[in-house]
Amino acid sequence: MKLYTYWRSSSAYRVRIALNLKDVEYESVPVHLVRDGGQQKSAEFLKINPQGLVPALVDGEIVLNQSLAIIEYLDEKYPEPPLLPESARARARVRALAYLIADEIQPLNNLGVQQYLKHQAGLDQQQLDDWYRHWITKGFTALERLLSASAQSGQFCHGDTPGLADCCLVPQLYNARRYDCDLSAFPTITGIEKNCSRSVAFQKAEPENQADAE
Repeated sequence: MKLYTYWRSSSAYRVRIALNLKDVEYESVPVHLVRDGGQQKSAEFLKINPQGLVPALVDGEIVLNQSLAIIEYLDEKYPEPPLLPESARARARVRALAYLIADEIQPLNNLGVQQYLKHQAGLDQQQLDDWYRHWITKGFTALERLLSASAQSGQFCHGDTPGLADCCLVPQLYNARRYDCDLSAFPTITGIEKNCSRSVAFQKAEPENQADAE
């Protein structure tokens, strides 16, 4: 199994966490998103993912893209420990939390959007940073309310074992700190992050612990 990844990609970070939680061995194949004009744009990589994005997971003859699809594939192939709860209602809750991060927060702040805002829209660095913090704050405000108001929240986003939503939450917090976002209004979110940080699976997935870290 090969994971095409970049150390700072939050989408790839999610999948690394999931692979570690499942204790699945894999080969990490770095794809530098800035060097050489962006190695994800190379003809070789576009054969693997025509979108030119990481992560991509190659499992034998199977090639998978999109981090949440990859994580759910891993959850079905390696059922233990489960990353989604048993009941349909609980699974829907966990997916909604994960999608809030992966579909509503992160895409507005990814590298491609930032490059467009800088080079095509002409935003300066202060404006880019303000843009980033705005969407982090807006998304985390909603997420904090959802987590703090639900009895289904526990040490982690759902109950007392890490799952799909936690795989998404921790990388987004990493990004928030890169941009000096004020997280003081989100005690539930940062409390869950603290619990995740005690897990070796999360520690091994951290950007600074990757072979291509700079």
